[in-house]
Order: sequence, then C-alpha cells, then structure tokens
Amino acid sequence: MGLKDEAWRREPASYPFCAALQTRYGDMDANAHLNNVAIARLFEEARLRFHMAARAAASAIDPSGVMIAHIAIDYLAEGSYPGDVEAGVGVETLGNRSYRLAIGLFQGGRAMAVASCVMVHRDGMPEEMRAALAARAIAGRSGWES
Repeated sequence: MGLKDEAWRREPASYPFCAALQTRYGDMDANAHLNNVAIARLFEEARLRFHMAARAAASAIDPSGVMIAHIAIDYLAEGSYPGDVEAGVGVETLGNRSYRLAIGLFQGGRAMAVASCVMVHRDGMPEEMRAALAARAIAGRSGWES
C-alpha cells in the first residue's frame, strides 16, 4: 500500500501544522504544471518551516542535528502556477533517535502530493525535543516508542 492509499494523508485537516508556500514561474514544466523538482523543493520548505515552528516552542530542537534518512513522495495531481500551495506537516511516528514526518501539499484544497520523511537526530533526542514533536503528532497515528 502506497502513501496515496491512506485517505487521511489527502485531507488538509489531518495535519497539525500548516504553512502557505508560494510557487514560482520557474517551477513550471513545458505543460505549465509544477515540475517534480519544484514539488520536492516545496516539501523541503514545509519541513524547514515545521522545524522552525517546533524550535520556537522548544529550543532543544536543533536543525543542525537532524538529518533526512529516507523520503518517499507520491504525486497525486497536477499543481499550477500561479497559485499558493498549502503544506500540512505532522509527526507520524516518534522513536528515541528518529521520527517520521507526514507531509501533504494542497492547492485549492485538493491534494497534489504526499510525502513521508524519516528524520534522524545524530545525538539522540533530548526529552524537550521529543515532547515538542509529540505535541505536533497526527491524531490517531501509532508507532510511538518510549
């Protein structure tokens, strides 16, 4: 089963953190749709904004200590320029050294793409960081380690 098969991922309300992201003229392909590189950049920007918001609440979240171990993207629909993209981000699972972010990109309320990103903290996560991430969990998701 792919990410796109999980209905909750295609609903903007599923994500506890949201950010409006702007598209750029250069993001278009020859068919005037947002290209795959632009979609990947939007996912990157969504991850960054999520971490910045989490760090505002918990100074123990240090972006320099967090690395991407895996990312999977499912493309669901065409995106267009001009038009803002709404990104939804939430913590899907939380371990002792890693966590999985679920990210959805939406335009006009319609899901364009979904991603799953495994993030690893190189030194293990301080309790303050775990608490800040747990506060941004996606409702009803399991996979929490103590």
